[in-house]
Amino acid sequence: MTPREQAVASRNASRVLQNMSSEGRASLLRRMADALVSHAPEILEANAKDLAAGEGSLSTALMARLGLTDAKLATLADGLRSLADAPEPIGRVLRRTELADGLTLRQETAPLGVLLVIFESRPDAVSQIAGLALRAGNGLLLKGGREAAHSNRALHRVLTDALAPDVPAELIGLVETRDQVADLLALDDVIDLVVPRGSGALVRHIQNNTRIPVLGHAEGLCHVYVDGAADFAMATALVLDSKTDYPAACNAMETLLLDRSLLDGRGAALVRVLQEAGVTVLGGPAASEAFDLAPAENLRTEYGDLTCAVALVDGVDAAIDHIHAHGSGHTEAVITDDDVVADRFLSRVDAACVFHNASTRFADGYRFGLGAEVGISTSRIHARGPVGVDGLLTTRWKLEGRGHTASAFARGELAYTHRKLATDG
Repeated sequence: MTPREQAVASRNASRVLQNMSSEGRASLLRRMADALVSHAPEILEANAKDLAAGEGSLSTALMARLGLTDAKLATLADGLRSLADAPEPIGRVLRRTELADGLTLRQETAPLGVLLVIFESRPDAVSQIAGLALRAGNGLLLKGGREAAHSNRALHRVLTDALAPDVPAELIGLVETRDQVADLLALDDVIDLVVPRGSGALVRHIQNNTRIPVLGHAEGLCHVYVDGAADFAMATALVLDSKTDYPAACNAMETLLLDRSLLDGRGAALVRVLQEAGVTVLGGPAASEAFDLAPAENLRTEYGDLTCAVALVDGVDAAIDHIHAHGSGHTEAVITDDDVVADRFLSRVDAACVFHNASTRFADGYRFGLGAEVGISTSRIHARGPVGVDGLLTTRWKLEGRGHTASAFARGELAYTHRKLATDG
């Protein structure tokens, strides 16, 4: 099947999906969840091949993202069931307006169409993205990294087999070569949205080589600012969690910003805590000297491992300015017991996710209660932050009349009322 044929087949299958009842689509998600659990041995066997092939050639961060376990598959299955139990997203009335007597307009949510999602290393993304696309009534084309080829094939086979006989398996297509991706990126007449998940280089390459709208984030340069009025025990726990809970994740802390008042010993203690946890701590110009640290090459690096930078700032405004100068608009956090500082940070920081006294690791679709995420967007158009089902929908307008003509209004025979109506009417 050519890339165009694959994309068209996915679109056609999505229309079969959209014609199903809400409960019918939910039942598909539950079948997919059951299939993940019942076929866990063959999925893990395929994943073991990928892990063995990557040993010694992949970075620690990539190996961490590559692995699957029984527990992880069970979590993925729970995510699919959560999506099945969520309210029906398609056809939700957002507004109703009486344009004139007997002429009623409503705006409803609708599927986007066909999604192309390109991701690296993490095979668990196959299940998460497939579930979200299906719940939103979309067709899906998936391109995973070659390092997870066996895992992706096994997951794709298990999930598409669960669709039968209600929906064609072509609803979820698996793309395996870069040449196919290049061809797909030219299909702006068939594919409606591209979501790249991976390195900044990957995202920028996709953005530069397609006319299809692209949703994603190039980098996860997340900061934690510890204010002088922070509770030290809380700050210690949150800084450690933000950096060490899963260093390879895009929502892990990459730069720790310390208020200069913390040079009273608290800043040095935070640095030591990180070092004792195995983190390589690099210093910005002032922090390097203050804490006897090797200098950071720059303060705009996404390390993706147990490495972070530390910089000193003079108050919350300087922290915000630093974030705007060096951040990527992903996730930023402030730790403080000063409500004025917290409010200033939350209102002024321009990022998809802005937190107060919470770990940056909460920037996640599952943790936000979205069931899962297709990715995290730093775009300001359409969807921003963790993108769940709502981010995979568009809208359409439905107008019902009684033979109304526009010329009748122009002649003054009819008049517009533009009266807002209840959405549940």
